[in-house]
Amino acid sequence: MCLQASVPLADVRTPAEFAQGHVPGAFNLPLFSNEERITVGTTYKQVGKEAAILLGFDLTGPKWSGFIRQALAAAPQKKIAVHCWRGGMRSGAMAWALDLYGFEVYLLQGGYKQYRRWVLDQFEVTYALVVLGGMTGSGKTRILHELQTLGEQVIDLEALAQHQGSSYGSLNKLVQPTQEQFENNLARQLRRLDRQRYTWVEDESSTIGKCMIPRPVWNQLTGAFLVDIQMNATQRIEALVREYGALDRDFLIAGTERIRKRLGHDHARNAITAIQEGRMEDFIREVLTYYDKTYRTSLAQRTADRILTVVLKDQANHHDNARVVRQAFEAVPPVNK
Repeated sequence: MCLQASVPLADVRTPAEFAQGHVPGAFNLPLFSNEERITVGTTYKQVGKEAAILLGFDLTGPKWSGFIRQALAAAPQKKIAVHCWRGGMRSGAMAWALDLYGFEVYLLQGGYKQYRRWVLDQFEVTYALVVLGGMTGSGKTRILHELQTLGEQVIDLEALAQHQGSSYGSLNKLVQPTQEQFENNLARQLRRLDRQRYTWVEDESSTIGKCMIPRPVWNQLTGAFLVDIQMNATQRIEALVREYGALDRDFLIAGTERIRKRLGHDHARNAITAIQEGRMEDFIREVLTYYDKTYRTSLAQRTADRILTVVLKDQANHHDNARVVRQAFEAVPPVNK
């Protein structure tokens, strides 16, 4: 996967295949519609290869000038890369037409299938990960972003998953990628890392909304050194009220219902009543009984000598907090990391 970023990549698979997962940055130039591909595939199985090829030409005949115009819009310099599922007939046909028109065409060997193998291989590589932990409302995500501005390597799993991790993590607006696309996006970021340097990752559950952290990466995260930032409960509640307090009440109630069993009936009832009455601080206090307990349980499962506790005083000062966190981590002897 060393194609230059300056070369546009055309994915000629169907819109449905593209939506399921694609190379980050690629654009869809579908040779067949979703329905057409099914028809061609059925013909291939029931009649044979030659009949399927003839049907394919019948279906695409009027489309070729449109394909070329789309390719020109994406690659005005007439240099383009093309792929399909396995680097077979679909990409070959598109490459032939574009070459005929005068494009400099590159074929992605092995197609998307080979790319997916590459993606999974990235998760098996060992990375120098540092986990940024802390109870909900401690400002972990913002500190993570500030660490990046300070020059640290960072992977923001919540940004990749388009979800903030909790039952309310979609914020009633975020749309998550498919699991396959989440993995593709994560692999791209992992590949860009300097493996000789530490990479900061926020502490997460194995699932972020509907996206699952790949098992090999999750195993590395659970064994990594963890910086546990601590913030007093009052500041955490204030921060969470600012972030979630203005969200739609029905959305908050639905999110609370999803964790009713884990939260406990009484806490869930009290939280929902608080939402209905607009008492957002009380709502946050109730749900934190579950999230704080979950974090403490997770922390207890880690090796004690691979946890560094950092007490922060001002939740809102994310830049200074990032500096404090980095300095504290840098003071830890390398052998303990």
